[in-house]
Amino acid sequence: MRGHYIILIISVLTLVSCNKEEHSVLIEAESFDILGGWLVDPQFVEQMGSPYLIAHGLGKTVADAETKAVVPASGKYHVWARTLNWAPGDWDAPGRFKIAIDGTTLKTVPGTEEGWVWHYAGSITIKYTTFSLKLQDISGFDGRCDAIFLSTQKTPPPDATAELKAWRMAKSGVNDIPSETRSFDLVIVGGGIAGCAASIAAAEQGMKVALIHDRPVLGGNASSEIRVHTEGITWKSDRIISMLNTVWWPNGSPDAVKDDQKRHANMAKYDNITIFLNWRAYSASAADSIIKYVDARHTSSGETIRFTAPLFIDCTGDGWIGYWAGAEYLYGREDSETFSEYWEEYKELWSPPVADNRVMGASVLWRTRNAGKPSIFPEVPWALDVAGDCSATSGTWKWEYSDNNLNQIDDAEKIRDHMLKAIYGAFSNAKSKPGNDSLELEWVSYLVGKRESRRLVGDYIYTFNDEREMREFPDAVAMEKRNIDVHYQQNLKESSKPDFLSEALYYKVDHYYIPYRSLYSKNISNLFMAGRCFSSSHVGLGGPRVMNTTGQMGVAVGYAASLCKKYNTTPRGVYENHISELKKMIYGE
Repeated sequence: MRGHYIILIISVLTLVSCNKEEHSVLIEAESFDILGGWLVDPQFVEQMGSPYLIAHGLGKTVADAETKAVVPASGKYHVWARTLNWAPGDWDAPGRFKIAIDGTTLKTVPGTEEGWVWHYAGSITIKYTTFSLKLQDISGFDGRCDAIFLSTQKTPPPDATAELKAWRMAKSGVNDIPSETRSFDLVIVGGGIAGCAASIAAAEQGMKVALIHDRPVLGGNASSEIRVHTEGITWKSDRIISMLNTVWWPNGSPDAVKDDQKRHANMAKYDNITIFLNWRAYSASAADSIIKYVDARHTSSGETIRFTAPLFIDCTGDGWIGYWAGAEYLYGREDSETFSEYWEEYKELWSPPVADNRVMGASVLWRTRNAGKPSIFPEVPWALDVAGDCSATSGTWKWEYSDNNLNQIDDAEKIRDHMLKAIYGAFSNAKSKPGNDSLELEWVSYLVGKRESRRLVGDYIYTFNDEREMREFPDAVAMEKRNIDVHYQQNLKESSKPDFLSEALYYKVDHYYIPYRSLYSKNISNLFMAGRCFSSSHVGLGGPRVMNTTGQMGVAVGYAASLCKKYNTTPRGVYENHISELKKMIYGE
């Protein structure tokens, strides 16, 4: 499929000032015919403008990415690569790579300039209108390429995000309005445990469901790409959640692949669930507080589809659908004395005296293996400013990063790269210690596993006090028994500790319930949410954020969506008029 949709944008512009034609071609890296060892990374589209290719080689160079491209005429072309030096300093940049055209490798090495910029790679004479293009990794450490631009004129493309987007659209002749529209009873965005559970619950009630997910595998944090085992209880939703969750394995284990297979096989049983893998939503349009549609783009081909439905469920974790639609949301820690229209008084345990933007952090998991013979790991001086003298041979949940000055959404790439420095630097330090000469990196995720970011506001904001008091809500649709735990960085307590390791504050409670009113938007009338973006305070999220619990949320909103269809009502209407029927569906009574 990728080869049929390569974005080869050929433009012929008449330059009045010199009466010459400009020939140019823009090639999106994620659309290459052959990816080789490069991977498509769409995590940061909203920040840097596009998916890109990343050479995630764990210190070993990856196989070339290759494609064929076309120019309108032979001749001399100037070449730029949009790329990033993700660890700038007085050393060889870890993200270096080379560009080869028709077998000739350009001398200038991209990936050495700070910030996402168009790095000039040199010029070359192209003899035939069809030419070959390769990206050649030379560092093994996460070189990244967004796009390649060739032009007969030595005028670089723009770098500013808004200007770049307009330039890209002008070059391609496309815009953000999809040419295809698909209609469903229910559109769910986010294929983690919550999104999959919601899909099954709704499908079993006869709804036609679209599940949009921006990765090649379902499961979110539980997938083989991130590898966090599921925690919590399944309660009344065991039958559905057991199709989706994991057995217990150490975080980072390759056993996650088996649970991927189970999850996909069970989802495939439902003919009325259409799964859109590798599709990333990029907008949601609302009018009169009603979402009309969600637009999504394929992460490699660039194709777009508009999804219309009477009902939508936001399972993105970051609350993107609610955010784009104008839903109210929270971010950060509330202060210990907050009063507002939503609650009488927090006075929650562990709340700071003054509200701030700190949230629980994101993890990047990793593991090593014994190669059975001495193995060499390259020196990584560019990583030691983060890793310091930390020495480690594996990563647990404690490998987590949050900073009061970094936003878990806006600065997600910086957070991921900070964790990569911590991992590579700590492993390099460990390699110098006795007994570790045969250890090598087996697997390092390049995806961030987030715990907290936006929390969409519902008719009820769930708090720590609800957990502590084990409040029995009349609309309880999920229940959990695990300890409440809220993470914080170790260096907040001891300045000598690394900033990429966390600790947890625990509060033991027998059980607690989650109300249905926390699972639909307060101000967007046809929007549900399930997962870590449900309506809660920062500390209130500490208990129900784990995946079996969010799966319960997914089951609840999937069933609730079917009642919306049955009675032609809204999510709030289900609470006001049909909550008993919803509870019977969940409780099986």
